[in-house]
Amino acid sequence: QVQLVESGGGLVQPGGSLKLSCAASVSPFRLYNMGWYRQAPGKQRDVVASINSGGITSYADSVKDRFTISRDNAKSMVYLQMDSLKPEDTAVYYCNAQWIGSFWGQGTQVTVSS
Repeated sequence: QVQLVESGGGLVQPGGSLKLSCAASVSPFRLYNMGWYRQAPGKQRDVVASINSGGITSYADSVKDRFTISRDNAKSMVYLQMDSLKPEDTAVYYCNAQWIGSFWGQGTQVTVSS
């Protein structure tokens, strides 16, 4: 059974940092393209960052130079380092795995507020 489990969300002040983690049970993990998405209340779910099976990354313009996505194929993990956080980054963050099929985690709340 495919399972993606996010962790690392929480409350942080503007300008602070958080690191999200996603443990993926998809196999073989190294062939999956992995992504982080977010959804704020009343808004659609949008891609934040992605990393393909070759390690190539892409970012939404709104997070470029602040967020960093990475993966550890040996541990079947994907990470999102978030720095210089802004209130507009507040959302539920979801991990996504795509190869044969598309799979989602349950999401983790990130709140940026003073």
